[in-house]
Amino acid sequence: MSSTIITNPIIWADVPDPSVIRVGEYFYMSSTSMHSMPGCPIMKSCNLKDWEIVNYVFDTFADNEEHRLIDRKNIYGKGSWATCLRYHNQTFYLCFSSNDTNQFYMYQTTDIENGEWECSVIPGLHHDPSLLFDNERVFVIHGNGDIRITELTEDATSKKEDGIDQVLFVTEYEGIGLRCEGCHAYHLNGYYYLFFIEWPKFGNKRRRQICYRSKDLFGPYERRIVLDNDMGYQNQGVAQGGIVDTPHGEWYAFLFQDHGAVGRIPCAVPVRWLDDWPIFGFDGKVPKAFEARLPTFESKPIVRSDEFEYEENKLSYNWQWNHNPNNKWWTVTARPGYLRLITGHLTGSVEYARNTLTQRTEGPACSGMTFMDSQHMKPGDYAGIVALQSHYGTVGIRKDESGNGYVEMCVKSDTGEQELVESVRYDRDDIYLKMEFDFKNSHDIARCYYSDDGLEWKKIGISVKLKYTLDHFMGCRIGLFNYATREVGGFADFDYFRYTKLNV
Repeated sequence: MSSTIITNPIIWADVPDPSVIRVGEYFYMSSTSMHSMPGCPIMKSCNLKDWEIVNYVFDTFADNEEHRLIDRKNIYGKGSWATCLRYHNQTFYLCFSSNDTNQFYMYQTTDIENGEWECSVIPGLHHDPSLLFDNERVFVIHGNGDIRITELTEDATSKKEDGIDQVLFVTEYEGIGLRCEGCHAYHLNGYYYLFFIEWPKFGNKRRRQICYRSKDLFGPYERRIVLDNDMGYQNQGVAQGGIVDTPHGEWYAFLFQDHGAVGRIPCAVPVRWLDDWPIFGFDGKVPKAFEARLPTFESKPIVRSDEFEYEENKLSYNWQWNHNPNNKWWTVTARPGYLRLITGHLTGSVEYARNTLTQRTEGPACSGMTFMDSQHMKPGDYAGIVALQSHYGTVGIRKDESGNGYVEMCVKSDTGEQELVESVRYDRDDIYLKMEFDFKNSHDIARCYYSDDGLEWKKIGISVKLKYTLDHFMGCRIGLFNYATREVGGFADFDYFRYTKLNV
């Protein structure tokens, strides 16, 4: 059997709340996607190291003013939270709660890579849920501190009438800032294991992984801290996630670590068993690298370049829209080899611009570059590249009331509005735009550039200090945008998006 060296972090990009299962020789992972659409990415791997995006669970899951960025309404920091992915009786299940709709969503498919997902909506929040199939009964375990167990119907489409719906147990609260949440539930070795993240206010004051176990689903439960380690990075604990076995009987935990503006990045942790307790890591620490009896595999990047050469209006899985798109306002077929973004509503900032197309950014450093044709933009339009999170930065072309072009770099001001930092008169219709990102040691800086030939680059504006904040609750994304401030119907054409990982 071949082996592979697994190095942490597995993906140096925002893949939060990972939920990992194995079906046969393949592993599948889902994660939180909040306001990015399509949502709930499904990733596939044969070795826990190299992942590719193979599907999404939904294109959109709600259609209202918040999801469409109407009148500054939004779902930043909301949307789909903490998915749970499971496989039972030849069917894949994925569930999550959305705290903007106050509902619980259950999706099912028999084909995780190519199939359509059927959706059932159950009223009420089921915070950070975990599905548990047990003796022909279906439960969801959820909550923060007060952990609840709710029984679903056998087909997992609704709450079971007269079924169990009660507090399972109450977790530690003395000196705890964030009480246990993010449940991952399993029935193994004759025990029920429930894994949680917890954040104490004492000691090292970092997030840690907790395990509760019981031989009876309804308790009583024993409690143990199974991991309390920051992997040498700024006291940011590696925690929240579950465990998975390999075809050869090895066990691993898949957790995440907050890593500044780039987001919450997944890590793999070897697990062994002692007296039916899971033992995480080596000597209580997450290894930077370790060997696993898993095959090597050609890596397929989750962030990638795109020449926009498509035969139909269906983009690579690497792309996601910021909030629900309007599919009338974009095309990759009207001008072959170009992404066209058409303005369809008025707004005053990129934060509320619909049809902004995004990908993740990656550490330790990366850059994204595009070539844009602005000749069909209308007065008041602004189009270009964005470093998208709450403290965003943009660089692009703005057309004034006479149709003259200006290269402009903007940021979000302290008042929450978009603020112009620098404007330079630009007489050409075509322009090269670039952003460079430095996430090493949480520098968390984005720099903006433009060029008229793609060879000699001019820096514009300031270095944007990126920040991971709870109002967006997402790692920094790089995106292409075009929005109108005066009249709709103008468009910008992007010839390509070229992405490069950098070492700094």
